[in-house]
Amino acid sequence: MWDIWTRAELLATGMTKRALAAAVQQGELVRARRDNYLSRDAPPSLIQAVRVGGRLGCLSLLAVLGVFVFEDTGLHVHMERGDSRMRSAESRRRPLPGRAGRKRLVLHWHRFIAEPGRGTVAVIDALVQAVRCQQPRHAIATLDSAVQKRVIAREQLAEVFAALPQRFAVLRELVDERAQSGPETLVRLMLARLGCDVDLQVFFAGVGYVDLLVDGWLVIECDSRLHHGSWTQQLKDYRRDRALAKLGYCVLRLAAEDTLYDEDEVFATLRTLMHSPRWRR
Repeated sequence: MWDIWTRAELLATGMTKRALAAAVQQGELVRARRDNYLSRDAPPSLIQAVRVGGRLGCLSLLAVLGVFVFEDTGLHVHMERGDSRMRSAESRRRPLPGRAGRKRLVLHWHRFIAEPGRGTVAVIDALVQAVRCQQPRHAIATLDSAVQKRVIAREQLAEVFAALPQRFAVLRELVDERAQSGPETLVRLMLARLGCDVDLQVFFAGVGYVDLLVDGWLVIECDSRLHHGSWTQQLKDYRRDRALAKLGYCVLRLAAEDTLYDEDEVFATLRTLMHSPRWRR
């Protein structure tokens, strides 16, 4: 994914010792630790993982790849068993030195499923770790995202679940890569708990695709500030809603922030709406 070079490898390309020192001094290369160099555009989390002596993995690697994860507040690093820098699991919460000290260090020790990179675990291993590290609903959202973004193929889910304890098997049938965002997956799972019939990414002529169609009458759109913050986009949304109303559909817009951090309130809203005698008629 990202290149990590040893001093010998850089010198073998024709770079002199003086040029190597200058590249580090000027910030063209980053010396993460002894005999480990990365380019300056390497993700900061990868640099820190190499610096502490491990490989970037779990939520931290997936976040760098653009896969949805819920609250990546720690630096997730895979360590080799017997590593002299991190001898025991008691080091899991050790704060990182320097600028990374605000992130707690979360260590992983599981045996590799796939061949790792020099500074990262394989994506399959990262997904296995992420399922273990998150609540089940968030793990499903991560798997949805990974398949939707083609970070893995759907067929590779078999490898992920084969490496997990049997208790996680029930999650596999809930993966639906049609979801375009983590909040969309979370809303879908809430509706499933309510016994609703849910379809994803439904196309309406003159409108386009909508996030969720529930019980054939309610359209739910999961909005984020990133994609719906401008007045131009909001005006477009209003016109889409009006077109859907003209077709006989009701529209509910949910903010991604509420879906992520106020799930109980969002679920209560959906339960009241879906069980209301007024709407059931």
